[in-house]
Amino acid sequence: MSDAKIVTFDELKAHSKKDGIWLLLHEKVYDVTKFLDEHPGGDEVILAEAAKDATEAFEDVGHSDEARALLKDMLVGDFEKGGELKVKSSNKSTLSSSPAVNNAVQQGSNLMYFIPLGLLGGYFAWRFYSNGTL
Repeated sequence: MSDAKIVTFDELKAHSKKDGIWLLLHEKVYDVTKFLDEHPGGDEVILAEAAKDATEAFEDVGHSDEARALLKDMLVGDFEKGGELKVKSSNKSTLSSSPAVNNAVQQGSNLMYFIPLGLLGGYFAWRFYSNGTL
């Protein structure tokens, strides 16, 4: 991607209105103007993140893979390195990609099924042994 456009902070600030808005996500700039009306959270959410690094807000919401796939068609270019606006490093080894965290989430998901099933089984066993029938 050596021929990618480099977007400056001044360009990012110039595109911070509803008629033309660019967002900075993971050190890349996206033109989300056409998506404003379709955004499930409303256009105010996107407008609030204009002219600054919106990566943290984007990740905090937990966007789907489909939402992330939409970004590819909206790419304007890479954000300038060492400019006025300091961006957070896009560290690929965040907690969400950690094997330990993924394992804990999977175990937690399993508990969400087994605990209610165990309680339901216990209830039916109690009913069966206390009344003699279901």
